[in-house]
Amino acid sequence: MPFGRMIRLPRTLSFRLTLWYGIVFSLLSCLAFLFFYVLITTNLKQRLDSRLSDKISEFEAIYNLHGLEDVKAAALIESQAAGEKKIFFRLLYAGGVAFSSSNMSYWREIGINRNAVGRLVEGRSRVYETLTLPGRPDRVRIVYGIIGRGVVAQFGYSMENDTAFVSIFKKIFLIAMSALILTAILVGWFMARRALSGVEAVTRTARQISESDLSRRVPIMARHEEIDRLAVTFNQMLDRIEKLVSEIREMGDNIAHDLKSPLTRIRGMAEISIGSEPGDGDDLTLAGGTIEECDRLLDMINTMLIISKTDAGAGEIAMAPVNLADVIRGAVALFAPLAEDKGLYLSCETPENLMVRGDLKMLQRAMANLVDNAIKYTPATGNIDIRAFRDMKVTERINISIKDSGDGIDTEDLSKIFNRFFRCDQSRATDGSGLGLSLARAVARAHGGEINVESTPGKGSTFTLYLPPMKIS
Repeated sequence: MPFGRMIRLPRTLSFRLTLWYGIVFSLLSCLAFLFFYVLITTNLKQRLDSRLSDKISEFEAIYNLHGLEDVKAAALIESQAAGEKKIFFRLLYAGGVAFSSSNMSYWREIGINRNAVGRLVEGRSRVYETLTLPGRPDRVRIVYGIIGRGVVAQFGYSMENDTAFVSIFKKIFLIAMSALILTAILVGWFMARRALSGVEAVTRTARQISESDLSRRVPIMARHEEIDRLAVTFNQMLDRIEKLVSEIREMGDNIAHDLKSPLTRIRGMAEISIGSEPGDGDDLTLAGGTIEECDRLLDMINTMLIISKTDAGAGEIAMAPVNLADVIRGAVALFAPLAEDKGLYLSCETPENLMVRGDLKMLQRAMANLVDNAIKYTPATGNIDIRAFRDMKVTERINISIKDSGDGIDTEDLSKIFNRFFRCDQSRATDGSGLGLSLARAVARAHGGEINVESTPGKGSTFTLYLPPMKIS
């Protein structure tokens, strides 16, 4: 591993996850060790105390049946059988003075705890204590108990075996835990790297993406994990970005094409104006043509600004009660002469009232764009039917359909007709800027509605505007 990469390693998420995993595992292991250590030592201590208590009870029974001498003999036999380095005993008077004991040469450092004897005299049945002898690793567990009238037995047992067992337990546990912690760290590192491999794939894909190449996608591992969902979301975002960039490029091409013609005409008029004689009668015509072309450009720019603000929710919308039926009839009345001049039959069917809450001017402009678009792309002697009604299947919706008998729209163009500056007539022979449908859709969405289109090439198209009705409280 390169030295620079080793320096950056502690900053990586994989390293930190592994570190936290190792720390948590180590802490839990220590808690487990502490729990088992306390459990084992407590159990050993209780077993030893039970054994010592049984011995006191045994001596008490012997004392009651056979007397003190038999107690001395039984205790001596017990100490010799177990080994003088294992157990010892003393028989004491109630005042704490010993009058009999086993061989105490190995236990000479152990004295008599008069406080323990005093507690027995006060009524305690057993008194226990644990002593650590100087210079010895093992400890001694001692019990005091009354075995007869005025006679106290002190019985001690070496905890050497228990100490050795606990020591072996510690060593085995430490060795096992060291191996487990090392294994846990390696497994944690492997799992962290595996879990974050999807993130690295996303990072690699993001680095490989350039302005000219947005086609790369993150591979999906099909593990149904969070990383897969991240990859799917990232790919969906890339799809939207690629589509947006493509639309921007197409829109830029369309803008350049639509601006080129009026600017060329304006420049030509300016050149003619410069080359003409002063006072020539054509000056007013050239000036009027220039103003007309400028108005077209300004209208295009203003329409673009309205669409952008409306899509972004930054436009000022004066919401008020509006009767859509009046808006539709007004649009029909406005375009009826144009339809008549072209030889089109324009029909309208709408109820008296279709109340919505919205901006009157924006709704009028959207409706006018839809009707104008139908007239523009319907050949002579064709039909345009406008119908508005409240959808009975969807009670919270008003439908306005504009059906024409025009040439229709190709299937591949249906998804593009609402894009800015897109025109099915790529030659630009038909008047218009390609912003009418974009504006209509922006207005519909700003009012909580939508526009859909159905079209059959050679048979015509149907644009349907959906708007929510005004709620009457």
